[in-house]
Amino acid sequence: MTAVSSAATTNQYSALTASTANDATTLAASRAKASATTSLGQSDFLKLMTTQMTHQDPNNPMTNGDFLSQMAQFGTVSGIQDLQKSFATFSSAIQSAQSMQATSLVGHDVSVTSKQGVLAAGGDIVGAVTLPSSATDVTVAITDSTGALVKTIDLGGQSAGSAPFTWDGTNSNGTISSPGTYNINASAMVNGTSVAQTTDINTKVQSVTMANGANNMQVNLVGGNSVDFSQVKQIL
Repeated sequence: MTAVSSAATTNQYSALTASTANDATTLAASRAKASATTSLGQSDFLKLMTTQMTHQDPNNPMTNGDFLSQMAQFGTVSGIQDLQKSFATFSSAIQSAQSMQATSLVGHDVSVTSKQGVLAAGGDIVGAVTLPSSATDVTVAITDSTGALVKTIDLGGQSAGSAPFTWDGTNSNGTISSPGTYNINASAMVNGTSVAQTTDINTKVQSVTMANGANNMQVNLVGGNSVDFSQVKQIL
């Protein structure tokens, strides 16, 4: 009796397991089918419209305008979806082009808006003061990391636009300054008032960091400064 009962129990367990597996397979298939039918294509829309026409109220049939309105709405949604796909492809192409252009900058000098410049041994710092309007007494003050004034470059009166300047690395006594990073601050007299001005500095590109989600593509400059690729004003 014990052997028979054990065999019967085993058969019942196997049947239950098979039933559970079949139910799980059926449920997975149902979910997959439901997921596959969540989108409405053009053929589905036409079938739906045909069914609607077949079962419409004979006493209150839909007008041509109703059908045209539905077709126009579907066409608009479909067009927006196609447009989104096109923009995604276009955006990807732009990013690829920017990546190729950015990587080609390594080792080259670029002009970026900055208040710092790197003086190399035996080199100089080249830049330009951006003036929104004509100004008099345009000056560029060079200071070291401690804030001490190293040299003042007098550019005199300048018209609106870009006023170039070059610092050869000598201080006010004519002595060559040590290589390193220096602060550059420009000012000009506008209507009798001293106003700070923007400076663009020529700097060598050391490396490029590609864009990743939240961060834009970064151009890493000699001296440790980094700027967005969009901030590069000129490739020299």
